[in-house]
Amino acid sequence: METAMHGNRQPTTVPTDGVYPPTDRTVPTRSADRASYDKELVHAILDEGYVCHLGFVRDGAPVVLPTLYGRAGERLYVHGSTGSRPLRLAGRADPGLPVCVTVTHVDGLVLARSAFHHSINYRSVVVHGVAHQVTEPDEKRQALDVLVDHVVRGRAADSRPANAKELAATAVLRLDLEEVSAKLRTGRVNDEPEDLALPHWAGVVPVRRQYGTPLADGGLAPGTPLPGYLATL
Repeated sequence: METAMHGNRQPTTVPTDGVYPPTDRTVPTRSADRASYDKELVHAILDEGYVCHLGFVRDGAPVVLPTLYGRAGERLYVHGSTGSRPLRLAGRADPGLPVCVTVTHVDGLVLARSAFHHSINYRSVVVHGVAHQVTEPDEKRQALDVLVDHVVRGRAADSRPANAKELAATAVLRLDLEEVSAKLRTGRVNDEPEDLALPHWAGVVPVRRQYGTPLADGGLAPGTPLPGYLATL
């Protein structure tokens, strides 16, 4: 398979105008021409997703967990339970929890004439950094609003905020966007010239996300209208 995702290792830097400065960990070891450090592109990829994969080391072994996330400017908030291992580790004020967060969208299946050149068209973001547990009450409430609105924009204002018991049972990780890269594959099949005459179908099968018609809860109060933000989703 020809697909190659992201890179390597080390230091963090501060984002400059419009781009995240490349580091050893954010420069791909393969297909470097597919990498981008453009902040608008990174934000767009993050904002379109729902689930991130949170990677960290536990007892000397790698662990990767899927979870919800949301972005507020140059900061990611990652949802968790107060009893989960990464949240407890990140709760230590110093040094926090070193993590790697990834988000990927599949845009197409690239079917080549040769098995080697089969691939996918994708957009992905990798974020390296140190995560800390959000403990300040106002920031925690804001972070939970960010997480809810990330799923459906406008939903936080159209739902009951978390009460004290729910806030105590919910944990949120904060990760600043500093060491970040995007990587994309777009376009057609990359077959070898000598394979072009082979009798195998080749091309790209687009992959798209589609929303269905909202299904009202059975206990919904009579006359409750469908919110506009769902009607236009």
